[in-house]
Amino acid sequence: MIILGLTGSIGMGKSATANLFREEGVPVYDADAAVHSIYAKGGSAVGPVGDAFPNVVVDGAIDRTRLREAVLGDPEALKKLEGIVHPLVGQTQLNFRQEALASGAPCAVLDIPLLYETGGDQRCDYVVVVTAPADVQRTRVLERGEMSEEDFEAILAKQTPDAEKRARADFVISTAHGFDFARDQVRAILSLMIRYAEERTDDG
Repeated sequence: MIILGLTGSIGMGKSATANLFREEGVPVYDADAAVHSIYAKGGSAVGPVGDAFPNVVVDGAIDRTRLREAVLGDPEALKKLEGIVHPLVGQTQLNFRQEALASGAPCAVLDIPLLYETGGDQRCDYVVVVTAPADVQRTRVLERGEMSEEDFEAILAKQTPDAEKRARADFVISTAHGFDFARDQVRAILSLMIRYAEERTDDG
């Protein structure tokens, strides 16, 4: 099975591109959804995070706003949180890989926003970066009405620059020309991945 990493900066259309892979029948791991699941009621992070940060658990789930306030501006607290959460998220990814392999899928996608920043690209066979021009990116994000321009700039500052991501990628998908165009790119990449998977099976 080929593991394809999928990443892209905020507003580039990464989540929509992940859905294009899903539409083609490819198993897709959603890192953001995995974090939400372990923070939710009954999630694996609720107990240990609640023990480390009192008052962040509300109605059996982690209140992300309270948790953010608990670690804001405190590098040691953030390090402690990451030490708890990263292994738990890693286990969800391992479970996904095992399920995808057992399903017989020739290719699986890891949708991880901070793929390069966390070194996740080292655990992928190939990496796809989703991109769009900077002005399109800015317009998309600000039109959502969910964050200020200052918030947007702060997030960008924490992410690997788009140009660097594109330079390191094996494949680049542009969403600047609409999602029919992006779908064609997804299908072309997927066709190649299936061929590589078959060749790997033959070699094995």
